[in-house]
Amino acid sequence: MKALTREQVESYRHDGFLSPFTALTADETASCLAGLGRYEQWLGSPVPKADMHWRSLTHACLPFYADLARNPRILDVVEDLIGPDILVWTSTFFIKEAASPTFAAWHQDSTYFGLDPYEQVTAWVALTDASQDAGCIEVLSAHGRPRQMRHVPKKLANSINRTGQTITEPLDESDVRAMPLKAGQFSLHHTLCVHRSAPNNTPQRRVGLGINYIPAHVKTTGTRRMPALLVRGTDRYGHFELYEPPVNELGETELATHDRVYSAYAENYREQVRRHEEAFAVA
Repeated sequence: MKALTREQVESYRHDGFLSPFTALTADETASCLAGLGRYEQWLGSPVPKADMHWRSLTHACLPFYADLARNPRILDVVEDLIGPDILVWTSTFFIKEAASPTFAAWHQDSTYFGLDPYEQVTAWVALTDASQDAGCIEVLSAHGRPRQMRHVPKKLANSINRTGQTITEPLDESDVRAMPLKAGQFSLHHTLCVHRSAPNNTPQRRVGLGINYIPAHVKTTGTRRMPALLVRGTDRYGHFELYEPPVNELGETELATHDRVYSAYAENYREQVRRHEEAFAVA
């Protein structure tokens, strides 16, 4: 049975985003927040203050995050967009503390991923309310013509993204659409979707978890073989090095897997930054 209507799929293809959907019950949301609390206790700091190493790809060492990535309510919707054979490419905590200046400039997820074809979809899951005042995702429609745009890693102060990557081409901002979410809901956006988020102007912490899904037939454009987690279907292509989901929270095996996966992703990321700059170099 399809999770999405034909109209919803067509809307996603045209605009590049779709929202909202329900992923978690109140109890399930509370369980994820408890897992985050244990993780931050282990880190000895809030996730936003920790090294990027501990903010990304932690579905490889945190069972609650891996369970969320395999949540059938999310995967049923994702399957209607990219097919039944689904891999997790990466994941990220997107946390804005109360009254925080943290923001994201206009950008596209595709820019430094190095995936071909452009079929990655991000599920952005809210563990606390992500209202417009709290800095929810804002998007621009692709109007059925998505394309990769030029970015510059500006290393912006208070950027929630790794290098403060920012689109440097002119944008028509006359129809910016917000995608507010209640705790337990998720939104979807295509890898070429132009999006941003404003600072959190509320007295509550805004906690979001991003999960990047790809169909198994997608390839990477970088020079090294990349890891991925199979979460539904089968991998008939072998483009990625598959790893097992975590069993023990922050266990020795799980931490070693996370280190390996993160290191590969960071190396590929640096390579893709160079490739993007070369592709958009001014003659």
